[in-house]
Amino acid sequence: MSETNQNQQNPTPTEPPSAEEMVATMVANEADALASAQADLAALQAKSAELADQYLRAKAEADNARRRAEEEISKARKFAVESFAESLLPVADSLEAGLLIKDGTLEQIREGAQATLRQLLAALERNKVIAINPGAGTKFDPHQHQAISVVPSELESNSVVTVLQKGYSISDRVLRPALVTVAAPK
Repeated sequence: MSETNQNQQNPTPTEPPSAEEMVATMVANEADALASAQADLAALQAKSAELADQYLRAKAEADNARRRAEEEISKARKFAVESFAESLLPVADSLEAGLLIKDGTLEQIREGAQATLRQLLAALERNKVIAINPGAGTKFDPHQHQAISVVPSELESNSVVTVLQKGYSISDRVLRPALVTVAAPK
């Protein structure tokens, strides 16, 4: 066999890398790791900036929505009062017109007062102000009625006997309870 064949069959053992080669390999690995870490850091910084921008936009949008809601509530209150006042103006006009009549008969004054009362009640009803006027025998409801006294009666105990003053509610909220007398227990 030739020497070349022998070298191919019995290769010479490779020499361990030198210290310089090891240092060069370590430096190259560290450079790759550093470059990878820097790329990760740049990606995380970009994501952080994007999230911060999204947060600021969402916060601004929430602030704007809150401000718009407050403005709408303020306008709703203002216009609700305006609407109510507008519905009472014809009543004021009728009262003023009635006071201008110097020599009206008692019947004319009575008819004018009744017409004005109808206008007032219609204006209240349009604005959801409803009278609380329980009939005799109605069960006493402390949420809508205020008992002034307890009186003996043939009616069932704890029921309304008479209404001394009507109450009023607005949208299921009592403005003033009806003043009533209530039947005493038997």
